[in-house]
Amino acid sequence: MSKTINVDVAIIGAGTAGLYALREVRRAKKSFVLIDSGPLGTTCARVGCMPSKVALHMAELWSGQKDFQRSGISGAEYLQLDTQQTWSELRRQRDRFSGGAAEGAKRAAGEHLMMGRASFVTPTLLTVEQADGIQQVQAQSVIIATGSRPVMPGFLQPFAEHCLTTDEFFELAQLPKSIGILGLGAIGLEMGLALARLGVEVHGADMASSVGGISDPEVNTHALAEFAQEMHLYLGAPAELAASAQGVLLKAEGKEIPVEKVLVALGRRPNVDQLNLQAAGFELDERGQPLFNPHTMQVGEHPVFIVGDANGQRALMHEAADEGAMAGYNAVQSTPVAFKRKTAVGIAFTNPDIVSVGARFDQLNAEDILIGTAKTQSNGRSQVLSEHQGILRVYADKTSGQLLGASMFGMRGEHVAQFLAMAIERKETARSLLHIPFYHPVVEELIQDAVQGIAKHIADAEGLPFGLQRADS
Repeated sequence: MSKTINVDVAIIGAGTAGLYALREVRRAKKSFVLIDSGPLGTTCARVGCMPSKVALHMAELWSGQKDFQRSGISGAEYLQLDTQQTWSELRRQRDRFSGGAAEGAKRAAGEHLMMGRASFVTPTLLTVEQADGIQQVQAQSVIIATGSRPVMPGFLQPFAEHCLTTDEFFELAQLPKSIGILGLGAIGLEMGLALARLGVEVHGADMASSVGGISDPEVNTHALAEFAQEMHLYLGAPAELAASAQGVLLKAEGKEIPVEKVLVALGRRPNVDQLNLQAAGFELDERGQPLFNPHTMQVGEHPVFIVGDANGQRALMHEAADEGAMAGYNAVQSTPVAFKRKTAVGIAFTNPDIVSVGARFDQLNAEDILIGTAKTQSNGRSQVLSEHQGILRVYADKTSGQLLGASMFGMRGEHVAQFLAMAIERKETARSLLHIPFYHPVVEELIQDAVQGIAKHIADAEGLPFGLQRADS
């Protein structure tokens, strides 16, 4: 074993969270090592949000021809789709994203990048298995940013040759003619719709009775009505696989559907099980996860911090970036600082999009809130964009009118989500939000309509028209 390396901070994992932690450690001018077992490149860039959005964009370009006829455009019957070239271009763009992230990690860490697998001996002593042997690292503080990996349940092992996770899916040389999808959360639903729009026969199953993580029943009803026209949905009951002469059988709702491949999108598991945490003295929960403070990212009372997908809490890139910055800052402080968490935002880029902002419907007490509703068929911009029928539901405190959360299914929902996230973060009320101008026609006018429905139930001493303030206020 080589001589022990002594540093101020050891960061395990060179993904989004690890790199944001590194930014803060470097800003404090502290010594560090960045340890990663490879491949470099963030989960988002390699196998997550970026390649899936490329797939959705390509599918949208191709499926857009369905609207040609009503716009007076002819000749769509002569268009052709080379799915092999489409998928090749997707992988090229994926490689550009992931390659850029990998190079960024190398530049940021420089000679302090260690390629190898780390494990704990004590909370501040690590061993790193590298190609040329084992190296020990003694640190004042340690940041765990080891990411996650797709869940592959044991019952699927007999069908392993036909099953793919998102880590493997984008490596396909060509698309199958038919596919089953187990799990219709954001990534499973996005990929299912992208494939369906590229001409693949898609059968999606989920134990939940909703898709895309929707908790508002009215929003879910609108989403299911639209997506059931593009892919076969089997919801609210377990699905199984069975052997077939060719491919595999997806068994759901009493049917046996032959498919060539199965995309397993049943969530991701934090990569902490190989870190030797329990033996090193960490207290773990029933899932084997270290107990930590979500406002400081500190694990117990140790000078150790866990961030990003590794902690299993908010598995989104912007959350990983924030958590990495929190941990990187706190790792070099004598006393960790507790940070306020930002408003929760979730977007599935399903076109129409699925949006969740702030408190979810199932987290609120119906007796304590007012709900403002706006339908996309009453919104001019949404009607111009498509004939899809969508809905926005905004939740507010019954007494004060303060905005608490929202859920939406509709075109360009990503922009509505960002707008409402800012409003909720700034503690806007239904009435105060109406002081902001809403241009016509924009999709964001849905927000105006929804909060007007709330504001009319909130008493106003002056009785001024909605959206107007006195000049001297």
